Amino acid sequence: MDRTALTERLRREGVPDALYDIPGVHGVPVQLDAYYVLRPEGDAWPVLLRQRGQDSVIARFGTEAEACLYLYDTLTDVPPPVPGGAERVDRLLADADAIQRQAEEDFERALRGEGDKPPGT
Repeated sequence: MDRTALTERLRREGVPDALYDIPGVHGVPVQLDAYYVLRPEGDAWPVLLRQRGQDSVIARFGTEAEACLYLYDTLTDVPPPVPGGAERVDRLLADADAIQRQAEEDFERALRGEGDKPPGT
């Protein structure tokens, strides 16, 4: 795999363009605080993580194909879902209004200096 094929595969996988920069092939449309960079450097192919304008080499390879495969695996490795996570999100969304009301009440109590006291004390 070369840099052009890597970019095509990442797009097919739905990896956001803003997560990687491959000079000469794919630029970052919006610069986030952190994104990956793959760039040739002499006889080496470093994969860097650019965070707040600072580059850190996270891996270095002898061939373009190895570097491309590493970056592909890095950007497409999705952790398994948390057991019960979807149900928790559904409960939170169903209770969103009540949660918002409680947060506003807690905030108002804190402004009045009542801190963590239960209501009515």
